Amino acid sequence: MSGRIPTHGPVDPPTGAPIVEIMSAGNEVLIGDVLDTNTNWLCTRVTALGGLVRRTVMLRDDVEAIGAELRGCLARRPALVFTVGGLGPTSDDRTLEGVALGLGVPLELHAEAERMVAARYRDFFAAGFVPFPELNESRRKMARLPAGAEPLVNPIGGAPGVLCRSAGAWIVSLPGVPGELKAIVDESLEPLISEVFGDAHYEERSLEVELQDESAIADVLHAAEQQHPAVYVKSRAKVLGSTRVITITLSGRGADGGSVAALLEPAAEQLLAQIGAAGFTVRPVPPDAPDHD
Repeated sequence: MSGRIPTHGPVDPPTGAPIVEIMSAGNEVLIGDVLDTNTNWLCTRVTALGGLVRRTVMLRDDVEAIGAELRGCLARRPALVFTVGGLGPTSDDRTLEGVALGLGVPLELHAEAERMVAARYRDFFAAGFVPFPELNESRRKMARLPAGAEPLVNPIGGAPGVLCRSAGAWIVSLPGVPGELKAIVDESLEPLISEVFGDAHYEERSLEVELQDESAIADVLHAAEQQHPAVYVKSRAKVLGSTRVITITLSGRGADGGSVAALLEPAAEQLLAQIGAAGFTVRPVPPDAPDHD
């Protein structure tokens, strides 16, 4: 992606990246029955868009806890908040109650959301997926949104996504079924994504050091962080074949590829020179090299 980074809205001061927080709700996640892959997918997507995920949290299906977490989240002034899970028809799906509580508004039956749910269940019935097509109270529950919210088309499932605006932040509530979550983000959020992230460019570059001990180059990494504050420097040990190495990842955001290169190249050159001067073999990793973790 290339183009502009938005100049409005809450951003991270060193990088200029729009700030995002993620709230994942579900008892099944916290008791270990379900692995939360949704948060990982959203983090990857936000990062690729040029955003900065500042915080993620997992919560039980508890209205008070969800409401309190959302209030705390909005007080930190992110550009965008995702809630994940808890939009379905059963009594334990309570995320929208918590969102409404956090925003200080009631839940209301939304006519367009009701139409969406009704149409989806007619389709499900015609395909033989459900035993009857009519709305009952459990299905209608999925059309009760926080006052002022708008539904987002769910191309796969019955529960619409939900879009709210408060305290300068967008709040997007997504279902917990991974395919539905991804479909809503990919197919129903394009205008919002364009508004929040613009056409930001994000890029990573990596170096490999033949070394087993990260502490041996910690001072060199710290110096690079201090001299290049807009570049995120991360090191991690890994096994490459039978050899243990340290991989250093440099990442940055900017208006286009040229501006990001102008951030990353001096930091990479500094690390190559200083790590080499310390007596360790270091080399750039080609962009298309496989990950050996």
